[in-house]
Amino acid sequence: MQLNNLYLKNFKSYEEAEIDFCPRVNCIVGNNGSGKTNLLDAVHYLSVSKSYFAVADRDNIRHGEEFFSINGRYTLDENDAQVSVIQRKGQRKTLKFNQKECPRMSEHIGRIPLIMVSPQDQELIYGGSELRRKFLDNVISQFNRPYLEHLLAYTKAVEQRNRLLKEENPDPSLLEVFDLQMQQHGEPIYEERKRFVADFIPVFRNYYHLIAGSGEQADLEYHSQLNDCSFADLLRQALPKDRILQFTTVGVHKDDIDLLLDGHSIKKCGSQGQQKSFLLALRLSQLQYTAQVKKRYPILLLDDIFDKLDLERVRRLMNIVGEEHFGQVFLSDTHPERVLDLFGKDSAETRVFKVENSRIKEVK
Repeated sequence: MQLNNLYLKNFKSYEEAEIDFCPRVNCIVGNNGSGKTNLLDAVHYLSVSKSYFAVADRDNIRHGEEFFSINGRYTLDENDAQVSVIQRKGQRKTLKFNQKECPRMSEHIGRIPLIMVSPQDQELIYGGSELRRKFLDNVISQFNRPYLEHLLAYTKAVEQRNRLLKEENPDPSLLEVFDLQMQQHGEPIYEERKRFVADFIPVFRNYYHLIAGSGEQADLEYHSQLNDCSFADLLRQALPKDRILQFTTVGVHKDDIDLLLDGHSIKKCGSQGQQKSFLLALRLSQLQYTAQVKKRYPILLLDDIFDKLDLERVRRLMNIVGEEHFGQVFLSDTHPERVLDLFGKDSAETRVFKVENSRIKEVK
C-alpha cells in the first residue's frame, strides 16, 4: 500500500501543489512555518477524512478562497485507487473513493490505515483522559468496524441522555432507554479495549526497548469503571448524582490509560528523552499491531520528531523505519543535512523534498 501522488488546491497555506512520492521514505525538509506539517496533514486527511489537528474543516480553506480539495492516487493491494476530499464554504464536506462518494465518513476509516507522530502527541502524557481514550479509539477503529459503529452509537446515546438530564423533570422511561443503549454499545467497547491493551503491551514494550536501548520497563494500564462493577449497577448508583450535575458521570467515556515507566507515571518521572521514546514506541506499536491485523502496513507520518531525541535514539528509530518490510514513511525535519546523513546510499529508497513558502522542490 502506498500513496503515489498528492495534489492540493487551496489547502491551508498551499494555493496549488502536486508531488510524486516514492514507495518507502519521503523526507519533507524546510524551515518552521514553510508548510511541511500542512503537507503531512493533507495525507492524513485522505486516510481519516479530517485534520490531525483539532480544527474545523472550513478553517483549512486557504484565506480568501471558497474551497479546498485534496486528491491522492494510491496503490492498494496492487490496484490503483483514488481518494479525494473537498470542502466548500457553507457546504458539507465530501469524500470520494474511486469517484464514488462515501455517504458516511466512517465508512472510509480503516480503508487506508495511517499513523501520525507529531509534537502534539506530548498531550497524551500531559493532557486529560479524553486524549488517551481517543488514542485507543483511533487505533482500534482502523481495523475493527463494529467497534467504530458501537463507539458512534454510544456517543450519541450519552449525548441524548445528557440533554434529557438537563430537563427539569427527566422522563424515567426515556432515561431507561438511553441507559440500555449505553449498556448495549458500551460493554463491547469495554471488552475490546481491555483485550486490545492486553495484546498491545508486549509489542509496545519491545519497541520502547528498541528505541530507548535501556533496561527500563515501559508499561500501560487500562482503567475503567467497568472493571469493578456492571454497567447497569454503575448507571443506577450514579443516577442521583447525574440528575444533580445534569450529565452522565459514569461509563466507558470515562476510561483512561496509565502511562508507566518502571511502575511510575511517565508524566512525573520521565525525562524529555524518555517521554519522547515512550510516545514513539506507542505509535510504532500502533503501526505494527495494525499491520498484523490488516495484513498491510499503515502509512507512517513523522512530523518534526527529532527534537529532544539524541542522535543515537534517532539512528535506532531510522533503522526501524528503514527496514524493507516497514511500508511507506513520510517525515519532516528542519535540517536537510541530517536527513541526508541518516538516509545515505545504502538506506531504503528515499526522496527528499524541500518546502519554501508552501512551494515544493525535489532535492534528492
